[in-house]
Amino acid sequence: MSERQVQIFGTKKSKETRAAERFFKERKVKIHFVDLKERPMSKGELTRFVQKFGLNALLDMEGKAYADSNLAYLRTTEEGIIAKVIDTPELLRLPLVRGGKVLSVGEDQEGWKAMLEE
Repeated sequence: MSERQVQIFGTKKSKETRAAERFFKERKVKIHFVDLKERPMSKGELTRFVQKFGLNALLDMEGKAYADSNLAYLRTTEEGIIAKVIDTPELLRLPLVRGGKVLSVGEDQEGWKAMLEE
C-alpha cells in the first residue's frame, strides 16, 4: 500500500487551510504544503481546479481581496482572472487540496474524506 499524500495550496493565515492540515495530520496523511504567499500556484495546477469546479467556485467572493480587486466590475477573460489569482492568492477560497485524482476547494471535509478513500 502506498503512503497517502495530499497537496494543500493555501496560506498560513487561512483558518480553512489550517483546518485541512489538521484534518490530514490527525489521519497521519503526508502533507505537501504550498504556501501561496511564498510560491504562486502554477497556471497548470490552477487550471486543473478551474476545469473541475469552474472559476467562480474558486473565488472567495465574500473576501476583502475580491472587493479590493474590483473583479466583480472588471470585464476580463478567464485567462485574465487566472493571472490575477496567481498574483493574489487571497482571491481564492482556500485551501485548494489535491489527493490523487480528487480535488477540493475551501473547507470541504467530505472532499477530504473522499481523498482518503482513493
